[in-house]
Parts: sequence; structure tokens; C-alpha cells
Amino acid sequence: MEIISDLFSGVIHMFTLDGLKTLIMFIISFILIYLAIAKDYEPSLLLPIGFGAILANLPPVLETMAPAALGTAAEPGFLRILFNAGIATELFPILIFIAVGAMIDFSPLLKDPSMIFFGAAAQFGIFATFLVSILLIPVVLPETAGDNSLIMRLAAAIGIIGAADGPTTLYVANHFNLVDYMAPISVAAYSYMSLVPVIQPPVIKALTTKEERKIRMNYQDVRASKLALIIFPIAVTVVSGIIVPMSSPLVGSLMFGNLIRECGVLERLSKTAQNELANLVTILLGISIGATMEASKFLRLDTLLIMALGLAAFIFDTAGGVLFAKFVNLFRKEKINPMVGAAGISAFPMSARVIQKMATKEDPTNFILMQSISANVSGQLGSIVAGGMIITLVSMLIAG
Repeated sequence: MEIISDLFSGVIHMFTLDGLKTLIMFIISFILIYLAIAKDYEPSLLLPIGFGAILANLPPVLETMAPAALGTAAEPGFLRILFNAGIATELFPILIFIAVGAMIDFSPLLKDPSMIFFGAAAQFGIFATFLVSILLIPVVLPETAGDNSLIMRLAAAIGIIGAADGPTTLYVANHFNLVDYMAPISVAAYSYMSLVPVIQPPVIKALTTKEERKIRMNYQDVRASKLALIIFPIAVTVVSGIIVPMSSPLVGSLMFGNLIRECGVLERLSKTAQNELANLVTILLGISIGATMEASKFLRLDTLLIMALGLAAFIFDTAGGVLFAKFVNLFRKEKINPMVGAAGISAFPMSARVIQKMATKEDPTNFILMQSISANVSGQLGSIVAGGMIITLVSMLIAG
């Protein structure tokens, strides 16, 4: 009988309460994979996350594959090893930022530095959600009441989700040691980043008129000088490191990748960072994030709270950028298309593509991609700096 029980332990598990939870996680995994394949919503992220979630929720007979194996007699499986080596150590976010930096062309931003203000304005949702989360967390999650340190640390990680910046979200969550909440935080960050084409258009349309979405913007396609492009990543690293030291690891890796691109003597390394490194780390990062979606850690009330507040932060960030552009237009003779403000979130280059697609839908001859890219790369920098500021602020409040 014991032999039979061992042989069919997986089947037996599926007829228990835990088995029902496993089935629910399988359905969630299938939805993520469906969105990746059928809807083409950032498949390089959603598909590994969905499949990683399947592996993490296989019956106990295969639990050595899942993060749950940590602390048991069994040796940790490959998912736990990947998580410990890449996410817990913040290695994957750093490597991703090197790859992203190698992809970014800062010429449009250097030609129109005013776009950096849109990257800053679009971070409004981070701080607004941070404050709202501080009020809601102890109400929705009574077990956190009285633990001000946990409340502020969790609120900080939830707020960063609004920037649609997965690496920065993971960096903040890891810094504050939010291991028990890593699953919903990481999944919310990367899911919303993947769902930019779904979430942003309704928000933008609700805040703009058809005439505003048709506004044209002049652009001259001339690259900044090579010297400026080389000095920029070095200067940004030094300045941000002095002003917001906690942002140095992410800003430094992003700017290092960009310097590889622009220096002109490391073309082979630049192409490797943009392709092989980006693809490999994306696969490992996605499946590691999916592995955190173990049923016992994901199917909880705090998951719904984090997902809801993360979505609110994303909407606030998008709205903040649009409303800031409309405000600036009150004082400008040459109007800015308010949709460009929405590209100030960190989801590069997804958000810029969405904005251009919306502009083309309103007017097939309207081209605002380069301005959107400028705001988008500004948002990339803005979210990192905002993450560093949140870490510094919360750390000071906890210590005080």
C-alpha cells in the first residue's frame, strides 16, 4: 500500500484541499501563457512566468523543483537555486539593466532635455500609492497592525510597482527582505509591465480629447554628438550616486550598458548585451519569478491587495504623466501631445510603442515616437531614482 501511495502521490494530492489550490494556480498559469501566445503580450516575460508557476505547483512528489523545498530535508531544486542566485542576490535585475542600457539611445533625450520632466511626473503614482498603502495595509491585513516597519516596507514595494519597472521593484522588495510577499509583488510588477497595451490606452483616452491626441510635434532626426553620448552615462552615474546613493547599483548598471553601446570600441560586447545577455537573463528571470507563485504563498488576501494597489499605482503614474503634459500646455505656444506624458513610466520600449500606435490610430501621418522614447527613457531613470529615494526615506522612518 505504501508503494502504491508513493507511486500515485501526485494523483492523491490533486484530490485534497491543497490539490484544489494547485488546480487554481494551474489555471492562472494557463491564462498567463495564453496571453503570451494568443495575445502577444510580452511573451518573453509572461510565458516563462506562467511555466515557472506550473513547475512550482506540481504535486509534492516533485517538490524538490520548487522554492518550497528550502528548509526541508530535500536538496533545493533548480528553481530555488535560480531564485537564490539571481533574484535574492539582485543579480538578475542588475544584468537586465546592463542589457537595457545597451539598447537605449539617449540622443532624443539629449536633444530635448525637457522630456526628463515627464519621466519625473510619471512617478507620481509611486508616492501616492505608497501613502495610500500605509493606510490600507493594516486595515486589509490585520496581522500587520502595529508592525509599522513591515507596513512601510511593504507599502514601498507596492508603490514601485506603478513604475512598471520589474528590476527596480525586485530590488526594493529584496532590500526590505519581503520574502513572504515576493510572489505577488514580482508577478504584479512584470504582469502590469507586460499589459501596458491593455492598461494605458483607456486611461489616456479618459484624460484626453481626440484633438489633443492628434497634436503633432516637430522632431529633427539628428543624433547627439559622440562626446555627449559618452559623457552622459558617466555623468548620470556620478550625480545620481551622490544625490541618491541607494540608486547606484541600478543606475550604474544601466549607464554601464549604455556606455558599452556608445563608446564605439565595444560593438561586439554591445550586441551581446542587447541580444544574448538580454534573452538569457529574461528567460531565467521569468521562470524564477513564476517559481515564487506557489499556491500557499500566492492564494492569499495580501495577494489581492498588492495586485489591486499595484494596478492603482500604474494608473496613477500614467495619469500623472498625461496631466503634467496638459498642465505644461497651458504655458506653451507649441503644444505637447499629452499622450507623450504617459510614456514617462519605465516600461521601455513598450509604452513608447503604445503611444505611437495610439497617435497613428487618430492620425496615420502623426509621428511622435521619438518624443515618446525620450519620455520613456526618462521614466527608466526616474523610476530608479524614485526607488532609491523610497528606500532612503523608509529606512530613515524605520530607524527614527
